[in-house]
Amino acid sequence: MGSYFAGLAETLGVPPSLLFCKMLRFLERPLVVTADINLNLVALTGLGLLTRLWQLSYPRAVVFDEVYYGQYISFYMKRIFFLDDSGPPFGHMLLALGGYLGGFDGNFLWNQIGAEYSSNVPVWSLRLLPALAGALSVPMAYQIVLELHFSHCTAMGAALLMLIENALLTQSRLMLLESLLIFFNLLAVLSYLKFFNSQTHSPQRIRSSLDGSCSPQEEAGGLARITQGQPLEVAFGSQVTLKSVFGKPLPCWLHSHKDTYPMIYENGRGSSHQQQVTCYPFKDINNWWIVKDPGRHQLVVNNPPRPVRHGDIIQLVHGMTTRLLNTHDVAAALSPHSQEVSCYIDYNISMPAQSLWKLDIVNRESSRDTWKTILSEVRFVHVNTSAVLKLSGAHLPDWGFRQLEVVGEKSRGHHESMVWNVEEHRYGQSQEQEERELELHSPSQVDISRNLSFMARFSELQWKMLTLKNENSEHKYSSTPLEWVTLDTNIAYWLHPRTSAQIHLLGNIVIWASASLATVAYILLFLWYLLRRRRSIWDLPKDAWSHWVLAGALCTGGWAFNYLPFFLMERMLFLYHYLPALTFQILLLPIVLQHISDHLCRSQLQRNVFSALVVAWYSSACHVSNMLRPLTYGDTSLSPGELRALRWKDSWDILIRKY
Repeated sequence: MGSYFAGLAETLGVPPSLLFCKMLRFLERPLVVTADINLNLVALTGLGLLTRLWQLSYPRAVVFDEVYYGQYISFYMKRIFFLDDSGPPFGHMLLALGGYLGGFDGNFLWNQIGAEYSSNVPVWSLRLLPALAGALSVPMAYQIVLELHFSHCTAMGAALLMLIENALLTQSRLMLLESLLIFFNLLAVLSYLKFFNSQTHSPQRIRSSLDGSCSPQEEAGGLARITQGQPLEVAFGSQVTLKSVFGKPLPCWLHSHKDTYPMIYENGRGSSHQQQVTCYPFKDINNWWIVKDPGRHQLVVNNPPRPVRHGDIIQLVHGMTTRLLNTHDVAAALSPHSQEVSCYIDYNISMPAQSLWKLDIVNRESSRDTWKTILSEVRFVHVNTSAVLKLSGAHLPDWGFRQLEVVGEKSRGHHESMVWNVEEHRYGQSQEQEERELELHSPSQVDISRNLSFMARFSELQWKMLTLKNENSEHKYSSTPLEWVTLDTNIAYWLHPRTSAQIHLLGNIVIWASASLATVAYILLFLWYLLRRRRSIWDLPKDAWSHWVLAGALCTGGWAFNYLPFFLMERMLFLYHYLPALTFQILLLPIVLQHISDHLCRSQLQRNVFSALVVAWYSSACHVSNMLRPLTYGDTSLSPGELRALRWKDSWDILIRKY
C-alpha cells in the first residue's frame, strides 16, 4: 500500500506527505449533495401519470384507429418494411418500440374495430409510449408558461387544463399518434424557450473546445463564410460587433442591456447605477454597437462612406438602447482598482457623460491605417481618463447574469485583454430607432453557399407527403376543420360488446369554447396595443409587452401552424387532427386571463371579482370533465337516460343500445 501511495504521488508530481495531507482533509468533511425540487412539477407529473396510466390495458380490444397502427406495428415486428401514406415513419416506429419492449411477435389479425386482443398482444406496452407522452405533456405545459415569464399560478392553470381535457386524455390512453406529436411539439417549444432565456439571462460557464484562442487572422479563414458580403472598412455609422481578442476565460462580445449596476454592492460599496456593460459569450442582438462621429448626430453611413482611421475620436452607441459607451472615476464592481464601464444614463445629476474614445489600431502599418473588419486589432482609449477598455475576465454575480466584467484599465502596459476586433459589420442605413432595431435583427450577411442537395431532396419528400391524395372516400365520423373549433363533432371509438360502456373522442366543451375565445381576445388585444403603440401610447411596460408578444407568437402561431393547413388538404379529416392546435390554445388561455387581471382590471375590487369568476369557470370545466369521464375511460355502463343527458349537441353521436 505504501509503495502504491508513493507511486501515485510521484505520478501526480507532488510530495507524498502533501498528497496524504490533502486526502485527510478531504475525509474530514462529509460528502453533501443538495438538490432543488419543484414540488408543483412533481405533483403535475404524478397526476399526469395517474390519469394516463390507470387501467391502461382496458379495454382489451381494438379501439378505432388502433386497427391501422397495429398493422404497421406487426409489419415492423416481422421485419416487413413498407411505405405508407399516413405521414413520416417516426411515430409508427415509436409505437413499434412499445411492442418490441413488450415482446410482441406481430401475430395478430388487425381487421376489425372492437376485436378482442389475443393473449400474445402486450396491450399495456403498446399503449405505454403514447400514455407517457400525454402524461409528460402536463408538466411541460407548466414549464413552458413559466419560461414565458408568467406566474406559477398561470402555469399551474395551463397544466391543469391539459390534465382534465377529455379529448387529450382519451387520445393519450390508446395506441394512437397525436399524443406523441403533441409531446414533441411542446418539447420543441420548451427547448427553444430554455435556450432563448439562457442566452438572454444566464449564460453557463462553458469553455471553448480548444487549450488556447486563435488570432483574428487565423480565424479569418474559418470566418470567411460568415463575413462574405460584409464591408471591409469600418466607417462612421457602421454597425459592428466587437469580440475580445483575449478569448479567456471564454470568447465573448462587448455587450450591454437595459439592466443597471446595483446602487449598493454586497460589500457596501456604491456604484454609478448606470446601464451595465459586459462581455457576453453568445451571439445576441445586444452585442451590436454603432460607430458614431462625436461632432454629428447622424447614425448612418454617408455616401460615400467616411472610414474610421487610427487615432480618430469616436463614440460607441449601443444599438438597442441608443446609450453611449462610457467610463468614469467610479470603481468597477469586481475590480475596484479599475474604472467602471457603463452606458450613460442622464439622471440629471452631477455626473456628466464621458463617452469619447480614441481608436488605437495595434497592428497598424502606418499612422493613417483604416479600421478593418476581422483584420484590425484595436484598443479603445478613454479621452478623459486615458483608461483602456479591458476584459477583466471575472464573472459578475446574478445581478449581472453571470456575464463577464468589462472595465477601464489605467495601466500603461499592453495586454491582449485590452484588444478587440470587429467580427460582424454592416453599414447602418436608418436614422429612426424602430427601423434601426429591425435592421439590427436582420442577418448581417448572406450565406452564398447553394449546396442544398440534401435539403432539396428532403423538401421534395415533405412536399410529396403534404400533397399526397388519399382515396376520395367518406367516413361516418369524418369532419371539417370548421366543425372542430366549435366541437360540433365527435368520434365513437369503442363500444362494449354487451353493455352500454363506450369510449368517445369528445372534448371538454368549456375548455374548447374558452380557448377559442382566448385566441380571439389575444389577437384583438394585440392589434389594439399595436395600433396605440404606433401613436406612441405605451399601455404595457417594455418587459410585459415583450412577454405578451412572445407568448402570442408561440401560442397563436402554434395554433395556426397546426390548424390552417388542414383547409388545403383533400383527404378525410377527423376531430383528433385538431388536438395539437388545441394544445397551443390551452397554453394561451391562462396567459390571457393573467393579462386581463394584471393590466385590464383597474382596481383591487375588479381583480377580486375577476379572480372569483375564474375560479367559477375552472370549477365548471372540472365538472364537465367529470361528467364526461364515463365516455373518456369507458369503464362505466350508463343508462339510456344518462347517455341522452350527455348529448349536449344534436351533432354528437352518443351510442344507445336498443334492448
